[in-house]
Amino acid sequence: MSETSDPALAKIEGIRVEFGGVVAVDTVDLQVRGGEICGLIGPNGAGKSTLFDVIAGVRTPTKGCVQYDGDDVTNKNSIALARRGIRRTFQQVQVFGWLSVADNVLAATEWRRGGGGVLADLVAAPTRSALRRNRLERVEEVIRSCGLWDHRDRPAATLPTGHARMLELARAIVDPPRLLMLDEPASGLDSAEAERLAEEVHRVRSVHGTAVLLVEHSVPFVMKHCDRIVVLDLGSVIAEGSPDEILNDPLVQTAYLGHSK
Repeated sequence: MSETSDPALAKIEGIRVEFGGVVAVDTVDLQVRGGEICGLIGPNGAGKSTLFDVIAGVRTPTKGCVQYDGDDVTNKNSIALARRGIRRTFQQVQVFGWLSVADNVLAATEWRRGGGGVLADLVAAPTRSALRRNRLERVEEVIRSCGLWDHRDRPAATLPTGHARMLELARAIVDPPRLLMLDEPASGLDSAEAERLAEEVHRVRSVHGTAVLLVEHSVPFVMKHCDRIVVLDLGSVIAEGSPDEILNDPLVQTAYLGHSK
């Protein structure tokens, strides 16, 4: 399961998030190393989603620092971070329901545009045409890899949950990310669908060296597919280690695993 891990690609230090007088995340340190799959687990209300949003640039912390690729990105928004290679999926699937599967994936490549602006579009500049061909080839490759080829012309809104989650993953990986953030990717999936999704995540990690951070309630999924696991409870890290170390940690068993059986 494990791949060789590089130094920290993403590092958060002393992150604290307050909502009024409520502390949702309390002085958390966490690292995600290049090429690893890191799981973030804990009971409901532990602060997982809040911390996830801080790293993704959706929420600004009350205190602390977020570093990515050696730079302080604490105050960068999610769009800026996406342009630097941080991509994410969501608890509630977010796709363009009125677009086809293929057009959804293609839309995720459009941020690069291609230079030349409107004039290049009007005259169909060779560089623009070549770029579009490359995009279409990449879209086709990812749709096939994610098992969506037979549904490529289907409106995204009509997909069942398993295929919709694979579509969201396809959108996140069509332009290979450096850090892939997955928010409860196995939610609503049966065992076969969850394994298909995990297989694709491992493939992206293996081929592109992508680091993965995932929040997930399915303990078996996390234990099987993560190299390292961080456990939150009441906004603080209570344990960090390999799947075996986490399974055998008394504090984790009391705070979380005992409630997940």
